Amino acid sequence: MVLQILLGISIILQFFAAGVAIKLTRVTKYNFSWILLTIGFIFVAISRTMEFLPFISNFEPQDLGEVAIWFGVVISLTFAIGVFMIQRIFKYMKRVEDSRRLTEKMFLNAIIQTEEKERKRFAKDLHDGLGPLLSTVKMSVSSLAQLEHDKASKEIVENTEMVINEAIKSLKEISDNLSPHVLNNFGLLRALRNFTNKINVTKVIQIELISNLGNERFDNNIEVVLYRVICELINNTIKHANAKNVQLSVLKEANHISIFYHDDGQGFNQEKLDQQPMIGGMGFSNIYSRINSLKGEISIHSELEKGTQVNINVKAKND
Repeated sequence: MVLQILLGISIILQFFAAGVAIKLTRVTKYNFSWILLTIGFIFVAISRTMEFLPFISNFEPQDLGEVAIWFGVVISLTFAIGVFMIQRIFKYMKRVEDSRRLTEKMFLNAIIQTEEKERKRFAKDLHDGLGPLLSTVKMSVSSLAQLEHDKASKEIVENTEMVINEAIKSLKEISDNLSPHVLNNFGLLRALRNFTNKINVTKVIQIELISNLGNERFDNNIEVVLYRVICELINNTIKHANAKNVQLSVLKEANHISIFYHDDGQGFNQEKLDQQPMIGGMGFSNIYSRINSLKGEISIHSELEKGTQVNINVKAKND
Protein backbone atom coordinates (compact mmCIF):
# COMPACT_ATOMS: atom_id res chain seq x y z
CA MET A 1 0.00 0.00 0.00
CA VAL A 2 2.85 2.37 0.86
CA LEU A 3 4.52 1.64 -2.48
CA GLN A 4 1.28 2.44 -4.34
CA ILE A 5 0.98 5.77 -2.53
CA LEU A 6 4.59 6.68 -3.23
CA LEU A 7 4.20 5.75 -6.91
CA GLY A 8 1.08 7.93 -7.13
CA ILE A 9 2.90 10.87 -5.51
CA SER A 10 5.85 10.32 -7.84
CA ILE A 11 3.59 10.47 -10.92
CA ILE A 12 1.98 13.69 -9.70
CA LEU A 13 5.37 15.25 -8.96
CA GLN A 14 6.71 14.32 -12.41
CA PHE A 15 3.79 16.03 -14.14
CA PHE A 16 4.18 19.02 -11.82
CA ALA A 17 7.89 19.21 -12.67
CA ALA A 18 7.00 19.02 -16.37
CA GLY A 19 4.63 21.96 -15.88
CA VAL A 20 7.37 24.00 -14.17
CA ALA A 21 9.79 23.20 -17.01
CA ILE A 22 7.18 24.33 -19.57
CA LYS A 23 6.76 27.59 -17.65
CA LEU A 24 10.52 28.16 -17.65
CA THR A 25 10.62 27.87 -21.45
CA ARG A 26 8.65 31.12 -21.58
CA VAL A 27 10.81 33.13 -19.22
CA THR A 28 14.39 32.03 -19.89
CA LYS A 29 16.83 32.08 -22.78
CA TYR A 30 17.99 28.87 -24.50
CA ASN A 31 14.61 27.26 -23.74
CA PHE A 32 15.28 24.11 -25.82
CA SER A 33 16.91 22.62 -22.72
CA TRP A 34 13.66 23.10 -20.80
CA ILE A 35 11.71 21.47 -23.63
CA LEU A 36 13.98 18.42 -23.38
CA LEU A 37 13.55 18.30 -19.61
CA THR A 38 9.78 18.61 -20.02
CA ILE A 39 9.79 15.61 -22.36
CA GLY A 40 11.98 13.72 -19.89
CA PHE A 41 9.64 14.44 -16.97
CA ILE A 42 6.60 13.38 -19.02
CA PHE A 43 8.28 10.11 -20.03
CA VAL A 44 9.26 9.46 -16.40
CA ALA A 45 5.65 10.08 -15.40
CA ILE A 46 4.46 7.61 -18.07
CA SER A 47 7.06 5.06 -16.92
CA ARG A 48 5.93 5.43 -13.30
CA THR A 49 2.30 5.09 -14.49
CA MET A 50 3.13 1.78 -16.20
CA GLU A 51 4.71 0.59 -12.94
CA PHE A 52 1.55 1.64 -11.09
CA LEU A 53 -0.91 -0.11 -13.44
CA PRO A 54 -0.26 -3.68 -12.16
CA PHE A 55 -1.68 -2.62 -8.79
CA ILE A 56 -5.05 -1.66 -10.29
CA SER A 57 -5.28 -3.94 -13.40
CA ASN A 58 -3.89 -7.04 -15.04
CA PHE A 59 -1.35 -5.01 -17.03
CA GLU A 60 2.28 -6.07 -16.71
CA PRO A 61 5.17 -3.76 -17.82
CA GLN A 62 6.90 -6.82 -19.32
CA ASP A 63 4.13 -6.93 -21.92
CA LEU A 64 5.62 -3.86 -23.57
CA GLY A 65 8.93 -5.61 -24.28
CA GLU A 66 11.42 -3.28 -25.97
CA VAL A 67 9.08 -0.29 -25.61
CA ALA A 68 9.93 -0.06 -21.91
CA ILE A 69 13.64 -0.11 -22.78
CA TRP A 70 13.14 2.68 -25.32
CA PHE A 71 11.32 4.68 -22.69
CA GLY A 72 14.39 4.41 -20.48
CA VAL A 73 16.72 5.39 -23.32
CA VAL A 74 14.62 8.46 -24.22
CA ILE A 75 14.47 9.51 -20.56
CA SER A 76 18.23 9.21 -20.18
CA LEU A 77 18.93 11.11 -23.41
CA THR A 78 16.50 13.95 -22.72
CA PHE A 79 17.79 14.50 -19.21
CA ALA A 80 21.44 14.21 -20.20
CA ILE A 81 21.15 16.59 -23.17
CA GLY A 82 18.84 18.95 -21.27
CA VAL A 83 21.20 19.24 -18.30
CA PHE A 84 24.16 19.71 -20.66
CA MET A 85 22.37 22.55 -22.43
CA ILE A 86 21.41 24.20 -19.13
CA GLN A 87 25.09 25.09 -18.86
CA ARG A 88 24.44 27.62 -21.60
CA ILE A 89 21.83 29.27 -19.38
CA PHE A 90 24.31 29.65 -16.53
CA LYS A 91 26.94 31.01 -18.91
CA TYR A 92 24.37 33.47 -20.22
CA MET A 93 23.48 34.47 -16.65
CA LYS A 94 27.18 35.02 -15.91
CA ARG A 95 27.50 37.25 -18.98
CA VAL A 96 24.44 39.22 -17.86
CA GLU A 97 25.90 39.59 -14.34
CA ASP A 98 29.27 40.70 -15.72
CA SER A 99 27.51 43.19 -17.96
CA ARG A 100 25.47 44.47 -15.00
CA ARG A 101 28.60 44.95 -12.91
CA LEU A 102 30.35 46.75 -15.76
CA THR A 103 27.33 49.02 -16.24
CA GLU A 104 27.20 49.67 -12.49
CA LYS A 105 30.90 50.55 -12.44
CA MET A 106 30.48 52.88 -15.43
CA PHE A 107 27.47 54.47 -13.74
CA LEU A 108 29.37 54.99 -10.47
CA ASN A 109 32.38 56.38 -12.34
CA ALA A 110 30.11 58.76 -14.25
CA ILE A 111 28.57 59.99 -10.99
CA ILE A 112 31.97 60.47 -9.35
CA GLN A 113 33.45 62.22 -12.40
CA THR A 114 30.40 64.48 -12.70
CA GLU A 115 30.62 65.28 -8.99
CA GLU A 116 34.33 66.12 -9.27
CA LYS A 117 33.71 68.18 -12.39
CA GLU A 118 31.07 70.22 -10.58
CA ARG A 119 33.33 70.59 -7.55
CA LYS A 120 36.13 71.96 -9.77
CA ARG A 121 33.74 74.29 -11.59
CA PHE A 122 32.27 75.61 -8.34
CA ALA A 123 35.74 76.01 -6.79
CA LYS A 124 36.95 77.87 -9.89
CA ASP A 125 33.91 80.16 -9.85
CA LEU A 126 34.52 80.97 -6.19
CA HIS A 127 38.24 81.52 -6.67
CA ASP A 128 38.04 83.47 -9.93
CA GLY A 129 34.78 85.29 -9.26
CA LEU A 130 34.34 86.04 -5.58
CA GLY A 131 38.07 85.97 -4.78
CA PRO A 132 39.05 89.04 -6.86
CA LEU A 133 36.04 90.97 -5.53
CA LEU A 134 37.08 90.36 -1.94
CA SER A 135 40.68 91.24 -2.78
CA THR A 136 39.49 94.53 -4.32
CA VAL A 137 37.42 95.31 -1.23
CA LYS A 138 40.45 94.50 0.94
CA MET A 139 42.62 96.92 -1.06
CA SER A 140 39.98 99.64 -0.71
CA VAL A 141 39.66 99.12 3.03
CA SER A 142 43.46 99.05 3.39
CA SER A 143 43.65 102.39 1.58
CA LEU A 144 40.88 103.72 3.79
CA ALA A 145 42.81 102.62 6.88
CA GLN A 146 45.69 104.93 5.87
CA LEU A 147 43.50 108.02 6.25
CA GLU A 148 42.95 109.99 9.43
CA HIS A 149 40.07 108.67 11.55
CA ASP A 150 38.71 109.20 14.98
CA LYS A 151 38.96 106.31 17.42
CA ALA A 152 35.49 104.87 16.68
CA SER A 153 35.90 105.06 12.89
CA LYS A 154 39.38 103.53 13.07
CA GLU A 155 38.04 100.60 15.08
CA ILE A 156 35.31 100.01 12.50
CA VAL A 157 37.82 100.08 9.63
CA GLU A 158 40.14 97.65 11.45
CA ASN A 159 37.27 95.27 12.21
CA THR A 160 36.14 95.45 8.60
CA GLU A 161 39.65 94.64 7.38
CA MET A 162 39.85 91.69 9.80
CA VAL A 163 36.47 90.34 8.61
CA ILE A 164 37.54 90.62 4.97
CA ASN A 165 40.77 88.74 5.72
CA GLU A 166 38.75 86.00 7.42
CA ALA A 167 36.37 85.89 4.45
CA ILE A 168 39.29 85.52 2.01
CA LYS A 169 40.81 82.79 4.18
CA SER A 170 37.46 80.95 4.42
CA LEU A 171 36.92 81.28 0.67
CA LYS A 172 40.33 79.75 0.02
CA GLU A 173 39.60 76.85 2.39
CA ILE A 174 36.18 76.20 0.82
CA SER A 175 37.67 76.28 -2.67
CA ASP A 176 40.49 73.97 -1.60
CA ASN A 177 38.06 71.50 0.02
CA LEU A 178 35.90 71.43 -3.08
CA SER A 179 38.83 70.77 -5.41
CA PRO A 180 42.20 70.57 -3.66
CA HIS A 181 44.85 71.96 -5.99
CA VAL A 182 47.50 70.02 -4.05
CA LEU A 183 45.85 66.75 -5.11
CA ASN A 184 45.66 67.80 -8.74
CA ASN A 185 49.21 69.17 -8.88
CA PHE A 186 51.24 67.08 -6.43
CA GLY A 187 49.41 63.81 -5.89
CA LEU A 188 47.64 61.78 -3.24
CA LEU A 189 50.23 61.74 -0.46
CA ARG A 190 50.90 65.50 -0.53
CA ALA A 191 47.15 66.17 -0.49
CA LEU A 192 46.61 63.82 2.47
CA ARG A 193 49.52 65.36 4.41
CA ASN A 194 48.14 68.83 3.72
CA PHE A 195 44.67 67.77 4.92
CA THR A 196 45.86 65.93 8.04
CA ASN A 197 48.29 68.73 9.00
CA LYS A 198 45.44 71.26 8.96
CA ILE A 199 43.42 69.02 11.29
CA ASN A 200 46.38 68.33 13.60
CA VAL A 201 46.92 72.09 14.02
CA THR A 202 43.40 72.42 15.47
CA LYS A 203 44.28 69.91 18.26
CA VAL A 204 40.78 68.41 17.87
CA ILE A 205 42.30 65.06 16.99
CA GLN A 206 45.78 63.77 16.28
CA ILE A 207 46.32 61.94 12.99
CA GLU A 208 49.43 59.84 12.39
CA LEU A 209 49.99 59.34 8.65
CA ILE A 210 52.39 56.64 7.42
CA SER A 211 52.99 56.09 3.70
CA ASN A 212 55.55 54.89 1.17
CA LEU A 213 53.91 56.58 -1.84
CA GLY A 214 56.43 59.42 -2.04
CA ASN A 215 55.77 61.54 -5.11
CA GLU A 216 54.30 58.65 -7.12
CA ARG A 217 51.24 59.59 -9.14
CA PHE A 218 48.28 57.38 -10.02
CA ASP A 219 45.28 57.61 -12.28
CA ASN A 220 43.32 60.77 -11.45
CA ASN A 221 40.17 58.77 -10.67
CA ILE A 222 42.05 56.56 -8.19
CA GLU A 223 43.63 59.54 -6.43
CA VAL A 224 40.34 61.44 -6.20
CA VAL A 225 38.37 58.44 -4.90
CA LEU A 226 40.94 57.48 -2.25
CA TYR A 227 41.35 61.09 -1.15
CA ARG A 228 37.59 61.57 -0.78
CA VAL A 229 37.18 58.24 1.05
CA ILE A 230 39.95 59.00 3.56
CA CYS A 231 38.59 62.52 4.13
CA GLU A 232 35.14 61.01 4.69
CA LEU A 233 36.55 58.55 7.25
CA ILE A 234 38.35 61.33 9.11
CA ASN A 235 35.25 63.56 9.08
CA ASN A 236 33.16 60.64 10.41
CA THR A 237 35.63 60.17 13.24
CA ILE A 238 35.61 63.86 14.14
CA LYS A 239 31.81 64.15 14.00
CA HIS A 240 30.71 60.87 15.57
CA ALA A 241 33.52 58.95 17.28
CA ASN A 242 34.77 61.32 19.99
CA ALA A 243 38.23 59.95 19.24
CA LYS A 244 41.57 61.40 20.25
CA ASN A 245 43.89 59.61 17.82
CA VAL A 246 43.80 58.22 14.29
CA GLN A 247 46.35 55.91 12.72
CA LEU A 248 46.38 56.07 8.92
CA SER A 249 48.62 53.99 6.65
CA VAL A 250 48.60 54.37 2.86
CA LEU A 251 50.98 51.85 1.33
CA LYS A 252 51.85 50.76 -2.21
CA GLU A 253 52.34 46.99 -2.27
CA ALA A 254 53.15 45.43 -5.68
CA ASN A 255 50.31 46.61 -7.94
CA HIS A 256 47.90 47.46 -5.11
CA ILE A 257 47.32 50.37 -2.76
CA SER A 258 46.43 49.30 0.77
CA ILE A 259 44.88 51.64 3.30
CA PHE A 260 44.68 50.91 7.02
CA TYR A 261 42.60 53.29 9.14
CA HIS A 262 42.00 53.03 12.88
CA ASP A 263 40.56 55.44 15.42
CA ASP A 264 40.26 55.06 19.21
CA GLY A 265 36.72 56.41 19.35
CA GLN A 266 33.47 55.08 20.77
CA GLY A 267 32.73 52.77 17.81
CA PHE A 268 29.27 51.80 16.60
CA ASN A 269 26.92 48.85 16.10
CA GLN A 270 28.64 46.60 13.55
CA GLU A 271 25.55 44.42 12.93
CA LYS A 272 23.53 47.22 11.32
CA LEU A 273 26.34 47.97 8.87
CA ASP A 274 26.79 44.26 8.03
CA GLN A 275 23.07 43.89 7.31
CA GLN A 276 22.76 46.99 5.13
CA PRO A 277 26.25 48.14 4.08
CA MET A 278 25.04 50.24 1.14
CA ILE A 279 22.59 52.30 3.17
CA GLY A 280 24.56 52.58 6.39
CA GLY A 281 24.80 55.93 8.09
CA MET A 282 27.80 58.17 8.76
CA GLY A 283 28.77 58.35 5.10
CA PHE A 284 29.54 54.64 4.71
CA SER A 285 27.18 54.30 1.76
CA ASN A 286 29.22 56.90 -0.12
CA ILE A 287 32.47 55.17 0.89
CA TYR A 288 31.27 51.74 -0.30
CA SER A 289 30.09 53.19 -3.62
CA ARG A 290 33.39 54.94 -4.30
CA ILE A 291 35.51 51.87 -3.50
CA ASN A 292 33.20 49.65 -5.58
CA SER A 293 33.71 52.01 -8.53
CA LEU A 294 37.41 51.03 -8.42
CA LYS A 295 36.58 47.31 -8.02
CA GLY A 296 38.31 47.57 -4.67
CA GLU A 297 37.81 45.70 -1.42
CA ILE A 298 36.77 47.30 1.85
CA SER A 299 36.19 45.85 5.29
CA ILE A 300 34.93 47.80 8.29
CA HIS A 301 35.11 46.52 11.85
CA SER A 302 33.89 48.38 14.90
CA GLU A 303 33.02 47.63 18.52
CA LEU A 304 31.43 49.93 21.06
CA GLU A 305 34.11 51.74 23.10
CA LYS A 306 36.85 49.99 21.06
CA GLY A 307 37.07 52.25 18.03
CA THR A 308 36.70 51.61 14.32
CA GLN A 309 39.05 49.91 11.89
CA VAL A 310 38.80 50.16 8.10
CA ASN A 311 40.90 48.21 5.59
CA ILE A 312 40.83 49.14 1.90
CA ASN A 313 42.63 47.52 -1.01
CA VAL A 314 42.47 48.76 -4.61
CA LYS A 315 44.49 48.22 -7.76
CA ALA A 316 47.12 50.86 -8.40
CA LYS A 317 46.13 50.98 -12.06
CA ASN A 318 42.70 50.97 -13.68
CA ASP A 319 41.88 47.95 -15.84
